[in-house]
Amino acid sequence: MHLADGQISRDYRRYVSFKIGFMALAVAGLIMGLAVSLSLGAAGVPLSVVAKTLLGISVSKRFDMIVWNIRMPQALAAIVAGAGLSVAGAAMQSILRNPLGSPFTLGISQAAAFGAAFSVMILGSGVMQSTNIGSITISNPYVTTILAFIFSMIAAGAIILVSRARGATPEVMVLTGVALGALFTAGTMFLQYLADDVQLAAMVFWTFGDVARASWTELGLLATVTGLLSVYFLFRSWDYNAIDAGDETAKGLGVRVQRVRLSGMLAASMVTAVIVSFLGIIGFVGLVVPHMVRRIIGGDNRFLMPATVICGALLLLISDTVARMMMAPHVLPVSVLTAFMGAPAFIYLIVRGGKK
Repeated sequence: MHLADGQISRDYRRYVSFKIGFMALAVAGLIMGLAVSLSLGAAGVPLSVVAKTLLGISVSKRFDMIVWNIRMPQALAAIVAGAGLSVAGAAMQSILRNPLGSPFTLGISQAAAFGAAFSVMILGSGVMQSTNIGSITISNPYVTTILAFIFSMIAAGAIILVSRARGATPEVMVLTGVALGALFTAGTMFLQYLADDVQLAAMVFWTFGDVARASWTELGLLATVTGLLSVYFLFRSWDYNAIDAGDETAKGLGVRVQRVRLSGMLAASMVTAVIVSFLGIIGFVGLVVPHMVRRIIGGDNRFLMPATVICGALLLLISDTVARMMMAPHVLPVSVLTAFMGAPAFIYLIVRGGKK
């Protein structure tokens, strides 16, 4: 019981203290990870120089440029993207009561990939760089980003419309998402079949999730959307706890299950659409991180949501740092590393079983 003779019980205080302690430890790890990420790279920057630069003490213009213009936006983009994708995945798993729920299970990333392919193929936004033989770039990234976002939200809207027509049950949402994912994948393959070599290379280039694409302006938008909707998920954590106990139980506790489920799906889809539109497809983060955190601190969404935000940010920051160093001076897209790490980690979690 939470209360014993009008006082909060010792067991409940220990229960809460452990979860808060875990989150504090994760925040400390995130701060240390950020410092290390700013230090490591093809051009090494000593940690002491990183600290001075962050405090506004200029050591050299070269180090200032490396820290503020190159590595800081990339590291912060990894933190924001990891946090957003993870909390969206945790929310979807609670809303759908399905451990496989994630932004990518529901066809949102496939829709974004189709939007990018459409931009490259129909609007001609993929070109060959004349300054670097064999280099492919997106000539108008904002058009590509906008179209990727539009198609992502079309997929989310279709899921919500079908759910409203057939009842917002987890099964309807998941099956609609799977069908839409197959549809948009087929559309992308059709465009790739018709594309020339340069267009095909540009399409494939966009699908590589890479946090190095984000500038300070784009980072501000990503952080604003992710921050606001993360607060929304935290605000709804009591409702998600009730839904975890079953729809009938939640209704008996006064939760408007269909409204909460639809609004949560829309919020999670929007977070995912914004991140995927700017950074490309980064898989497994939204699927694996909530399960990892749930095994440690349990399934209470009051603590699961903020812990997932912190741990998702830390995981993607570490992944990006490792990807940057693996083939230095060449930078491996972080999505490749998350897939390599995420698949075995998820299989391990399945074998060991989850903690509810």
